Amino acid sequence: MFYVYILWSYKLQKRYIGCTGDMENRLAEHNKGRNRFTKGGIPWIVIHTEEFSDLSAARKRETLLKSGAGRLWLKQQFPRYSRE
Repeated sequence: MFYVYILWSYKLQKRYIGCTGDMENRLAEHNKGRNRFTKGGIPWIVIHTEEFSDLSAARKRETLLKSGAGRLWLKQQFPRYSRE
């Protein structure tokens, strides 16, 4: 299984969207500072995950969530986790 996940950093007031085959390990990597982009926002919390049977579908969803339409959807679905 593959997962698209959305993390939130209260420190940075930012979301991070990613894709992985091991959600637990990937969150740990983010919170240990092993990702350049997320290093400054520790601790990160998971605010949403979606499960996919193949990597291709997960990547397509990740790309959509990072687009303008995806950002709008996220803002509507998770108003608490928005910078406005």
